[in-house]
Amino acid sequence: MRKAWLVASVGIGGALSFIALLVVGTYMAAGSMANGVGGGSVGLAKGAVPATYQPLVQKWGNLCKAINPALLAAQLYQESGFNPRAKSPAKAQGIAQFIPGTWASHGVDGDGDGDRDVWDPEDAIPSAASYDCKLAGYVKDAPGNPTKNMLAAYNAGAYAVIKYGGVPPYSETQNYVKTITDLSKSFARPVGRVEPSKQAAGAIYYAQKKLGTLYLWGGNGTPEQGGRFDCSGLTLAAYRSVGVTLPRVANDQYNAGPHPKREELLPGDLVFFSDDLTNSRAIRHVGIYVGGGYMINAPRTGAVIRFDRIDTPDYFGATRVTEDGAKAVPAKPTEV
Repeated sequence: MRKAWLVASVGIGGALSFIALLVVGTYMAAGSMANGVGGGSVGLAKGAVPATYQPLVQKWGNLCKAINPALLAAQLYQESGFNPRAKSPAKAQGIAQFIPGTWASHGVDGDGDGDRDVWDPEDAIPSAASYDCKLAGYVKDAPGNPTKNMLAAYNAGAYAVIKYGGVPPYSETQNYVKTITDLSKSFARPVGRVEPSKQAAGAIYYAQKKLGTLYLWGGNGTPEQGGRFDCSGLTLAAYRSVGVTLPRVANDQYNAGPHPKREELLPGDLVFFSDDLTNSRAIRHVGIYVGGGYMINAPRTGAVIRFDRIDTPDYFGATRVTEDGAKAVPAKPTEV
């Protein structure tokens, strides 16, 4: 890893010298950014929640102190990928994935139209928040963090939380609590500067070695594919080379960490592009920022992996990849 940082900083001729100057220059310009760490926030990151649902998540995410909009968004994304027609083999239904028995007991008429429809996000999202808050009430006297206790009650039941005086010693429950709390950071609007990625330079080093490689739709860089990539295949492989496993598609990669502002970008950040700047689920392209307003990306069929500018009208935003954030992203969306 130390060697990867060195190579990415020094450069070895041609394109490598170009990228080295960008990387070093951007880190110098960033100044004290490494000293700032983004804190928690009840605000939602730009476009992280589809615009149709953002007002609902923002409103109902403040229903009680144990939840916030980013946490509620993380639960909905984990459960359904914001798909209101999602269903699972266990018969869980809708955007919040209620099973029929739980819906019968805890579904609410969120929009006041006289019915409780599990397939209607205007009912299901308020119901998810209401259910969270009821669980928080059940375990309010348990020691420990109220939000983590609520999540543990969601997974293992309130009795287990009360019995063990907090998050019970079940690996499944502990993993669930960590996953949702880590994932919530991808949906929160940062209130301070975001901590730099530890793996950034290694990911850039990998990507720069692929410059000039012909694009392949669906390409993962395998020998059978001639070592070719598409955009998210390249970013996946670059971060996998430094031990971080990203999801396969660009719109899920957006949820692998917090979201720095445009003026706070650092080399190694993933940068995203979309025709709908209000909805991360519509993201269609991703690259790896290298500094100076440039990224390395696999652009399209017929092109090669190359440097391109990021300042275009379809620029959506960026993600500073973290190992915990990448692990928290669901392996695949719930089926319709």
